Amino acid sequence: MPQQAFQTAKRLTENIERVVLGKTEVVRSLVVALLAGEHVLLEDVPGVGKTLAAKALARSIEGRFTRLQFTPDLLPTDITGSMIYRTDTREFEFAPGPVFANVLLADEINRAPPRTQSALLEAMSEGQVSVDGVTHALPSPFIVVATQNPYEFEGTYSLPESQMDRFLMRTSIGYPVREIERDVLRTHRMGEPVDNLDPVVSLDEVQHAQNIVRQVKFDNQLVEYLLDVVDGTRTTDFFRAGVSTRGALSFYRGCQARAVTDGRDHVIPDDVKQLAVPALSHRVMPAGIFQGASREGVEQKMEQLVQTIAVPM
Repeated sequence: MPQQAFQTAKRLTENIERVVLGKTEVVRSLVVALLAGEHVLLEDVPGVGKTLAAKALARSIEGRFTRLQFTPDLLPTDITGSMIYRTDTREFEFAPGPVFANVLLADEINRAPPRTQSALLEAMSEGQVSVDGVTHALPSPFIVVATQNPYEFEGTYSLPESQMDRFLMRTSIGYPVREIERDVLRTHRMGEPVDNLDPVVSLDEVQHAQNIVRQVKFDNQLVEYLLDVVDGTRTTDFFRAGVSTRGALSFYRGCQARAVTDGRDHVIPDDVKQLAVPALSHRVMPAGIFQGASREGVEQKMEQLVQTIAVPM
């Protein structure tokens, strides 16, 4: 059973890496989030391939993909949809918004104000949206791949803590090394290679892989290790707010998905260690004199915290 999910993950990874060059960990983060049934936030400066990575994931799956450009004038109903009046039937009818997709690219999500960003909260946590008191289920599988520029860039808003808590991981693309950038120049000179990507997995295969991920063995000692890491974020003097229970569950599922991408039917300590920083750093709030700490500073403290916690043998 895990081998079937592993093959799904492998096909996705290889297809995405045809256009996202030299970014193995970024691609793995996307695949892990998809298999875990979670969402991922790509944060970096403009022009390094955030949107490209999201489009490559979407085009690798036989499903509906929508791209939503977040702007200051975007309204919540522009995301969820709204009720419209049909003159032929003289009744109101729900017109679904772009959130009704299998893969939603929320491009530059922090260009929209918090009220608009919050329109995604119910969709990301419950796979549904409520409009005028009526609940509408979203397609399955459903994943949000959001991109954002660093907060110090002009025209950006901070994402609410409740919004950040719904992303399994926050990761960066980063600048490519010279050799890879040379390949990018060569492969992109005739257009966007991502436009020529064909789907390599079906929606049924993705859902099957997600079901397998939930069955991955998580030894009791490793569960305690994971909880030690989570509890450490709540007791350290560096953070005034630690990881929530929702965050712990998301972290747990991410570890299971990471195991599957390695072809294993069980979680190992390295899954917990390697996922801790990208899965937890955006869920905590620095305390005291550290309140103005940069993202890199928070991640360094998270890494230090993980290193202080005993790993089960």
